[in-house]
Amino acid sequence: MKTDLRKSLPTYAAKHGEFSIITVPPLRYLMLDGHGDPNEAADYERAITTIYPFAYNLKFLSKRVLDHDYVVPPLEALWWAEDLSAFTDSRDKTTWDWTLLSLVPEWIGDDHLAEARATVTRKGGAPGLHDLRAETLDEGTCVQTLHVGPYEMEGPVIAALHDFAAAEGFDLTGKHHEIYLSDPRRVAPEKLRTILRQPVAHR
Repeated sequence: MKTDLRKSLPTYAAKHGEFSIITVPPLRYLMLDGHGDPNEAADYERAITTIYPFAYNLKFLSKRVLDHDYVVPPLEALWWAEDLSAFTDSRDKTTWDWTLLSLVPEWIGDDHLAEARATVTRKGGAPGLHDLRAETLDEGTCVQTLHVGPYEMEGPVIAALHDFAAAEGFDLTGKHHEIYLSDPRRVAPEKLRTILRQPVAHR
């Protein structure tokens, strides 16, 4: 049987139209950084065409070596900018910095990561393989919700999430986090499902 982390980890659960306060444990991710509009930045295409092959190589390695098959988790990303209104009001994507994420299952060790890197290199490599890293992200207390619809319509939802956090006595900390439950190549924009998450801390 395959392990599906999206179903087994409660942090992948969120409801549309509802904000929830959750505690996210430290989780390890594959990470690749970039800057600018994801629809236009060469960095973004480079990151996508690196992180997916590596993540699937880890899956096949886990099945072959550890006899532990799993569903590759959904793509995730951290987003930030000097001015938060770049996300909520102006949506000025040219100012955005980002880190693409792919969750690494807890049973995958450093030796498996090294073996996957060697395999990807042997098969011709990936454009951003040299910059790909694995790090632990410790977000702790977060507020999150499920956005249903086009990415372009996230602004008001993010603003409402920030307002909810403030009303509950939290300050925003960390970076805006998105989890892409839908594949935009296969799902109509109005049906896209995206978890929006913001780390927070009590005032």
